[in-house]
Amino acid sequence: MSGDKRILILGTGSIAHRHAEHFATIPGCRLAAAVDTNEARARAFAEEHAIPEAFGSLDDAIAWGAFDAAVNSTPDGAHKATSLKLIAAGKPVFCEKPLAVNYPDAMEMTEAAESAGLVNMVNLTYRNAHAIQMARRLVEDGRIGTIRHFEASYLQSWLTSPHWGDWRTDERWLWRLSSQHGSKGVLGDIGIHILDFACFGTTLSVAALQARMKTYDKAEGGAIGAYTLDVNDSVAMTVEMENGALGTVHMTRYATGNLNDLNLAIYGERGALRIWANHKDSRLEACLGADIETQTWRPVECPVTPRNEHRFAMALMTGENGQPDFRHAAEIQKLLDLCFVSDREGRWLQAL
Repeated sequence: MSGDKRILILGTGSIAHRHAEHFATIPGCRLAAAVDTNEARARAFAEEHAIPEAFGSLDDAIAWGAFDAAVNSTPDGAHKATSLKLIAAGKPVFCEKPLAVNYPDAMEMTEAAESAGLVNMVNLTYRNAHAIQMARRLVEDGRIGTIRHFEASYLQSWLTSPHWGDWRTDERWLWRLSSQHGSKGVLGDIGIHILDFACFGTTLSVAALQARMKTYDKAEGGAIGAYTLDVNDSVAMTVEMENGALGTVHMTRYATGNLNDLNLAIYGERGALRIWANHKDSRLEACLGADIETQTWRPVECPVTPRNEHRFAMALMTGENGQPDFRHAAEIQKLLDLCFVSDREGRWLQAL
């Protein structure tokens, strides 16, 4: 017990419950404290998850200091300030996505963590999909040859169907439609996931991009109560990868008939892969070898892969940083920032 890594949970909103559940099951880890600016909520969270300590401020938790690493599940805009405090205190950080609200802030966090020599990771959750991990191994092994083209999409439909509640009345969804409430639209919410999914699956970085965004009229006067509905609802991108491959990346909340679906098709000179994932499951199909002559696709068995929480725990125990790390998340944030510029100026932009 004395050798366990003691984990602090910072921010006790909905995603924090999932982190608490997962870290509680990892051998060599134990939950040590919960922190929230609403101390009553922190104490309720701590009681629910059998966490011994609760604090109403990060400063108080750092002064206490009896923890080895922190899970930062605060709102997006608080990631930078809170993570920098933890890094200054010498604590490794597992941060929710996005790492920061813009590339300069993300790089400041990255450089601080790297200069301190601390383990730093970001919870890009679809790395948990077995199929994308297996697909990457096949690409790295050269099974599909040089990649020439890909198609990637992240499709949701909560603006056309009430499966997650009524967005017109539920603040959990209304804030995601309003820049004044910290949202960067579908691009900031799920675009970060599909860009990571595509880059990880292809093993390639984006060298240049062009983006187009659309914001649709969803309410009279463009607002519901205090929420001005002004952020992007659909985004379509064309990208060129570092090896010259071209691809499309698109994301929307208007994909009627799709709940929460990530799709990635990777086309190489010697074969091709198709990956599908959602928040619970994933699958992989391949067209390899002689099958490319008949366009035959076959399912590929995908071994279970560790979750990001487990990768972070392993990094704490070995001292070797895991993936995705702060630097990678900062590079994805750079792409998101460039999308806004590309849409505004109507042109291709270099990313590398």
